[in-house]
Amino acid sequence: MSKASLTFLGAAGTVTGSRHLLRLGGRSVLVDCGLFQGLKPLRLKNWAPFPVDPSTIDAVVLTHAHLDHSGYLPKLVREGFRGPVYCSAATADLCELLLLDSAKIQESDAEFANRHGFSKHKPALPLYGRRDALRALDQLTPVAFNTPFDLGHGANLVFRPAGHILGAATAEVRWGGRTVVFSGDLGRYDDPLMHDPAPVRQADYLVVESTYGDRLHSPVAPAEALLEVIQRTTARGGTVIIPSFAVGRAQELLYLCWRLKQSGRLPLTPVYLDSPMAINASGMLERHPLDHRLSPDECEAAMSVATYIQDVEESKALSHNTMPKVIISASGMATGGRVLHHIKAYGPDPKNTLLFAGYQAAGTRGEALLNGAREVKMHGGWVPVRAEIDNLPMLSAHADSNEILRWLGGFQRPPKKTFIVHGEGAASEALQARIVQELGWDCNIPAEGDEQVLS
Repeated sequence: MSKASLTFLGAAGTVTGSRHLLRLGGRSVLVDCGLFQGLKPLRLKNWAPFPVDPSTIDAVVLTHAHLDHSGYLPKLVREGFRGPVYCSAATADLCELLLLDSAKIQESDAEFANRHGFSKHKPALPLYGRRDALRALDQLTPVAFNTPFDLGHGANLVFRPAGHILGAATAEVRWGGRTVVFSGDLGRYDDPLMHDPAPVRQADYLVVESTYGDRLHSPVAPAEALLEVIQRTTARGGTVIIPSFAVGRAQELLYLCWRLKQSGRLPLTPVYLDSPMAINASGMLERHPLDHRLSPDECEAAMSVATYIQDVEESKALSHNTMPKVIISASGMATGGRVLHHIKAYGPDPKNTLLFAGYQAAGTRGEALLNGAREVKMHGGWVPVRAEIDNLPMLSAHADSNEILRWLGGFQRPPKKTFIVHGEGAASEALQARIVQELGWDCNIPAEGDEQVLS
């Protein structure tokens, strides 16, 4: 039996930058290829040379399309990776939206910084551009769920639905007599849109996420919590700005607004979706009907509840519209995109509300505002924020601690070793303690760069 190893190149001790490298017999497969996000020291890792020569990587396996799992792909291709990228069909479609949008934002941010002279780099350069993203998209190879796929050289891949977002999967790699399972990001049970995470019965080695490993989601119904914030804000003549992940969260928010309007409890408040990518992602639900719970009629009705804002001039006009309303706009942690312009316009006025909808990584504007910051830096200047700040953590697409344990309970026997990744330190440590105490499994929290021999 050839020596096999697993090296943790990202999402180790942090919640972004998922990158796990499997090696066996001179071949290597990278599972996830994400961007580091959040604090500046993390973001700078995206600019560092990749820890292994990208040209030596034979294939990439993507668990889902979110940028902390897929967003480094164009850079990997730019640096010499030429192999296939295996993912679900919906993930391939969403990557087209996300990677092209990421490239556009990075090119636009570099151009804006150069035009206004607030970057210390002369000139400021994007991490990658549209051409790199297009080359990466050409290498995507869709793989069906629940069907073993031959990776070559005796390796097999099985994707199973993970919930979380459209197309998200757990990934099982069987190679050299060993089975390694990667949870990717696990979704919620009983989610209104997404199916439950499919159980996995066995693995020799397990890599599991821990984003919410130290907490439980509120039992309050998301629709009720959302309605309360909207009613409170509009009663004082204000607007609710919801920074939202364009893929997954935006569609859930539209669904909740539709349900509230259906019930007659949100009759007059207009809802706007100001994110071209979120608009396109909403259409993806109809293209992949087996990947979610909604019927075609429900899907069409729910995604039609908002007025879609397509171009920049419409978005600017929306920022100056004084009528009470709800604006859903990307990005979810207020790290970029059109929502920044809405925060600049509406944030200084206390009658408005900035409503976050889930996890905010350390170092993001969303995390700073939820922790009490009353001004945020954007576009080279400081913006005062006097609007009400609120959060709906129960809208997270990530399983909480109990739900992770529920999914782990589907294994018929303990893995030889479980590795806890994709979480801040406290979250990973709390999940490790629960797994040891409640399941009696051997598990640890790898550091970035750690290599584990798979015996």
